[in-house]
Amino acid sequence: MQQGKLIIISAPSGSGKSTIIGRIMQDESLRLAFSVSATTRPRRGQEVDGVDYHYKTVDEFKQMIAHDELVEYQEVYEGRFYGTPKSEVERITAMGRNVVLDLDVLGGVNVKKMYGDRALSIFIQPPSVEVLRQRLINRGTDSIDDINARVDKAEFEISIGPQFDHTVINDDLDTAVNQVHTLIAQFVNQ
Repeated sequence: MQQGKLIIISAPSGSGKSTIIGRIMQDESLRLAFSVSATTRPRRGQEVDGVDYHYKTVDEFKQMIAHDELVEYQEVYEGRFYGTPKSEVERITAMGRNVVLDLDVLGGVNVKKMYGDRALSIFIQPPSVEVLRQRLINRGTDSIDDINARVDKAEFEISIGPQFDHTVINDDLDTAVNQVHTLIAQFVNQ
């Protein structure tokens, strides 16, 4: 059985990344699987350890960092860590499935460097910063201060986009989904 590959997808908040990933994941011929991330955040509702996340204490997570057990990680807020265990990536790829990593932009660049040709990195970009701002406003989930912060961060992230293997501009969702699907299909079938 051929070992699976890594597909890294990154984008500024509000670029449609989650929607695109959701649509791509439906195609079984691509043999895609999500890795289960590790986190120090508490469980919510009916979440299950090992299914939704691998729940860790801050000390356990710091041990994972110290023992180089993570592909990437981020401290999103003080004491609130998220990361991708190497064991998850290896478990999925050993089964011949391709791992989809939904990562922040810097994490995406770093994981691509780590895995080289075993990984495909795709950057989903909004048509413009103003379109992104309008999408975030229309979403209705963030305050104007949060939207401004997300737009500022997006401008920085867009400047990093050229470091990815491919950039897909999400001006039309169906077109963007088709472009991402084609890129992944070509990559996993080489």
